[in-house]
Amino acid sequence: MSSTPACPSCRQPMEVRRLATHTGGTTELDICFACQGLWFDPQESARLSPAAVLALFELLHQHRDDAHGPLHAALACPHCRRTLTKSFDVVRSGRYVTYRCPQRHGRFASFSSFMVEKGFVRQMTRHEVEDLARRVAAIYCTGCGAPVDIRREHACPHCLAPFSLLDPQAVEQALKRHGANAAQAARGPVAPAPGQVDLADALVAIERDRQRALREEEKERREGTLDLWAAGVELVWRALAR
Repeated sequence: MSSTPACPSCRQPMEVRRLATHTGGTTELDICFACQGLWFDPQESARLSPAAVLALFELLHQHRDDAHGPLHAALACPHCRRTLTKSFDVVRSGRYVTYRCPQRHGRFASFSSFMVEKGFVRQMTRHEVEDLARRVAAIYCTGCGAPVDIRREHACPHCLAPFSLLDPQAVEQALKRHGANAAQAARGPVAPAPGQVDLADALVAIERDRQRALREEEKERREGTLDLWAAGVELVWRALAR
């Protein structure tokens, strides 16, 4: 497109970021920080290299405190302006919401849905949900972003996704997977940046910061609804940035 594409939700111009693909080229990813959403052209997410996934995680962390609002009820394709169709995708780490163009120009997903897609989250157990419900009244669903009364619900009543969170064990598995992909990519056209991720250091740091994260969650509780995604992004990035 000759002009900057408009966000499907707020209709403002999205920010374009160039990221590496696993085939050795680059792709332009469209991001709206005000709506915390990403536009993917067909197969664009699958083409991102392991290093690009981590670079995108860093970018989301940098903008984690930006002012943002809920998605509009009707979302429009930035290419043809047709209304996007809400659907659900299922991966090993859970179920998440995505919005697809009926003309197959691409799809729109929230930041939290991207984390689910890439395996940086895991589903919460019933015991964890009950334990969290004793400390907070509500959370934002990582699948669709809607506020949910965690004291009454054991899954999101809006998108039916189980509650999930950024978690050290989930991060461990995702880093192993992306690390293996990066090692394979190193034998191909593009090698990952040296020292991009040290898995052992990342896991040790995550465990050490558990209590600090809990204190941050307590601060969120005083302010209202707990945003597990925002707290988790900060926690995981501290580990990756070591």
